[in-house]
Amino acid sequence: MNDIITTMFNKKFMEELFKPQDLYSKKALRTVYDRLAHASIMRLNQASMDKLYDLMTMAFKYQVLLCPRPRDILLVTFNHLDAIKDFISDSPGILNQVDETFRRLIETYNCLSDGEFQLIRQTLLIFFQDMHIRVSLFLKDKVQNSNGHFVLPISGPVPWGTEVPGLIRIFNHKGVEVKRAEFTTAGNYVTPQREGSFELYGDRVLKLGTNMYSVTRPVETHMSGSSKTLASQAKENIVPSPLAKEELNFLARLLGGLDIQKPAGGETGFRLNLFTSDEEEEYAGVLLGLGLGCPVRSPGDQSWLLTALGSDQHLVILLQDILCDAALLPMPQTETILAGCFYLLLILATEIFLLFYT
Repeated sequence: MNDIITTMFNKKFMEELFKPQDLYSKKALRTVYDRLAHASIMRLNQASMDKLYDLMTMAFKYQVLLCPRPRDILLVTFNHLDAIKDFISDSPGILNQVDETFRRLIETYNCLSDGEFQLIRQTLLIFFQDMHIRVSLFLKDKVQNSNGHFVLPISGPVPWGTEVPGLIRIFNHKGVEVKRAEFTTAGNYVTPQREGSFELYGDRVLKLGTNMYSVTRPVETHMSGSSKTLASQAKENIVPSPLAKEELNFLARLLGGLDIQKPAGGETGFRLNLFTSDEEEEYAGVLLGLGLGCPVRSPGDQSWLLTALGSDQHLVILLQDILCDAALLPMPQTETILAGCFYLLLILATEIFLLFYT
């Protein structure tokens, strides 16, 4: 931390910043930020740097946006510097650098008018106007909407030097008050007790610019109704589907990796058929079994398929024989053999898929 603060408040760097110049671009600001963050032995990857930069920019935008009056931007800056001084209270050399910057800020900006501070505030808000990054801390405190826009409060202390809204005074052409009217406001406004200190040491009163994480927040230990519903749905999804189980068992039987017992009643829960009729499927099974030289016990027997899948060479010979025989057969039989060829290719692709993902 001392390395970063020493680099940040380097005398030459501060002299360059205090020169009259145009506002830095977003790219230049990010470059300066990256170099300051890596001024110490600490190293962050790109994703962490992006999140840290987004948090820094959105927090500063929030502070500038909620300033009660334009001049309070200086109080926000002083709060930042006070926090930095707490980090280096045991390093007199670095503390002297921060105090020197403090004095230059007071000397340069204390004499500005409210209109000039308003111009500074407007320029900063224009710089950040396209940044709408959501921050979990702001979302939890309900000061930021889901679209990244901040929520402006309608209650609290009014700016120093102003009155609580609710009274209308009417004056004549001579400047004499002739009438008063009161109205009810939607917010609960109060008068500030005192103005924040613009000196090197003092009470800033304004809390903007202080540590956002110093506020103790309650830990959520209960589940909302929607969360309970999602949890119950997740438990229901854990229960396997009977149809999906039958599909996996069928693939296991085709690949010869599992011996599945038939359920009671002799009926299986899943059956794959790529043919227009059972007769065509049985005929294709007979032809494919004979082409592989495998015994076919009955038209519906598929044990030859389990034997065939044990060798890639058998598959190549089988496909060649099928394509040759298909050219010599009538059209209905040709369609049947080609369908059987597609059936075998489908099983082979399934086997490769399962081997790859298991």
